[in-house]
Amino acid sequence: MEPYQYFESLTTSEQALPSDSILSRTLMQNDDLRVILFQFAAGQELSEHTASKPAILHFLSGEASVTLGEDAKAAHPNTFIYMQPHLAHSIVAETEVSMLLIMLEKGK
Repeated sequence: MEPYQYFESLTTSEQALPSDSILSRTLMQNDDLRVILFQFAAGQELSEHTASKPAILHFLSGEASVTLGEDAKAAHPNTFIYMQPHLAHSIVAETEVSMLLIMLEKGK
């Protein structure tokens, strides 16, 4: 395994985004974290759910509405959200959205 991971651009994709889909691609995974690139078509959503690990959402492009517990927040390029484990959350893409999900291994 290489001692580093390098991605020149995360906002370009070799795949066309279907108008009614969410695409996800794991960029890297190791004992410390898992990094997943999500691409949402406009109007697509991840319904409310929780994660058992701390997580970070970093929005790269587009506009979305994010619900964190009882709070509704706007997300746009450069929005950064840290979530503690078991926080109920959901995402609705208002436009095409690219977002990194970084799942952290608790206690590492």
